[in-house]
Amino acid sequence: MHAHATDTLVEVDTLAGRVRGRWRADAAGNRSAAFLGIPFAEPPVGELRFAAPVPHRPWEGVRDALEYGATPQRGPDDDTTLIPEPSVPGESTLNVNVFTPAPATEPGTGAALPVLVYIHGGGYVSGSPASPWYDGAAFNRDGVVTVSVSYRLGFDGFGWIADAPLNRGVLDWILALEWVRDNIAAFGGDPARVTIAGQSAGGGAVLTLLGTPRAQPLFDAVYCISGVSTDVTRDRAEEFARRLAGRAGVEPTRAGFGSLDERRVLELQRELAAGDGGSPLDGLRRFVDDGLTLAPVTDGELLPTCTLDAIRSGVGADKRLVLGATDDEFSMILDGAKGKLRFVPASFLLGRLGLRGRTRSAYLAANRDVRRRGTAAVAGRYLTDRLFRTLAVRVASARGSAPTWLYRFSWVSPTRGFALHCLDVPFFFDCLGAERVAVIAGDAPPQALADEVHAGAVGFIATGDPGWPRYTDAARATRVYDTPSSVADDGFAAVRPLLAG
Repeated sequence: MHAHATDTLVEVDTLAGRVRGRWRADAAGNRSAAFLGIPFAEPPVGELRFAAPVPHRPWEGVRDALEYGATPQRGPDDDTTLIPEPSVPGESTLNVNVFTPAPATEPGTGAALPVLVYIHGGGYVSGSPASPWYDGAAFNRDGVVTVSVSYRLGFDGFGWIADAPLNRGVLDWILALEWVRDNIAAFGGDPARVTIAGQSAGGGAVLTLLGTPRAQPLFDAVYCISGVSTDVTRDRAEEFARRLAGRAGVEPTRAGFGSLDERRVLELQRELAAGDGGSPLDGLRRFVDDGLTLAPVTDGELLPTCTLDAIRSGVGADKRLVLGATDDEFSMILDGAKGKLRFVPASFLLGRLGLRGRTRSAYLAANRDVRRRGTAAVAGRYLTDRLFRTLAVRVASARGSAPTWLYRFSWVSPTRGFALHCLDVPFFFDCLGAERVAVIAGDAPPQALADEVHAGAVGFIATGDPGWPRYTDAARATRVYDTPSSVADDGFAAVRPLLAG
């Protein structure tokens, strides 16, 4: 496989056929090539809608890879994410986007650069790989080939169906990684040096893959940004699917669900996910206690056990891992109510969210600095800790002596007043000038901090070292990204009452 280049266009041979991408340059003149919307699987429609993904058949001639491909996300993204993640119509929704500084010019002349494969977030029900934030230009500048991937979302990707394989979205990730293994050398990448990364649900995705035996040969390192716990039991997945089928008036089979168009399934899954009433606090407590409804399912086959148990048993112990979270991932949920909550005791609100007794007292004592910001800030930090930060510590501890690095992103957004969910993503990709970054990071976010975060990621991907000491239970070194940044001894000490409670 090799590439043919002109001044603006470049062609590469993949196993399925030849693709045409486009050269581009950043403001400093650094050139890289973008190959967009390359299908790694047949369109998941008709008989393939609820099937395991099927590798894309070969094509004749040269296939243009100049525009983003169709996305599984169908509606507008504005109400579900802070990241601009556009929807693109079409049926061929299982695609990869490859950004590379060095497509191979002749067979056997590939640069063998390290590879980053990025899985987007969106709660497994939304999100898109077509975001300008996920453009790999900065990683290309620093010698890393970058790939973003799509996967089936919501019920189509993760819903239980009586006569269909479970975890279709997970199978999509695995097939995309197999495509990378088989084709990335033609784009200048080294298939033996693949780091998988993702944020939010994408962070949960890479943790799921870390604990999946079948996926182990397909990557050698993991970078988890604000990962969520995503283990749904088979019984819970089946119960949700049967309720959805009952509400739709169909059988819980491929034929039954296949009779519903995508928009109707989306409507039904949103109705059921919203719950059966109750107060907003009751809904938050259910979400904290139960987690996501449509997500990877512990099926006893592809995912034999829950992710933490798999990691404790040693699955993925040979992989390097960086993971962490922002300080206030979900404080935005309660920020609009801070006026109403001003006179509500923090201990009372935490009790309504399920935290009581000595654990509540210890947690409040460990978070005195947050208490000074008011009850809404305390409750927001508690949601953040339950959903994100405790998971990071639990995973790091479960790894034992396996190479693991822990970080916190603590820089406070000048527009939101805290280090919120998604804030660290443009720092990771070093794209502070991209669309909508100013909405959450202000008009002048610190480039020096982006340089630090991005350089740590590049160092980890390229050399195996992000630039700070490993985390162990004996030495709990934690990188704290801020202005200035530092390395803290047990940077997640404030969450430990929740680990013991």
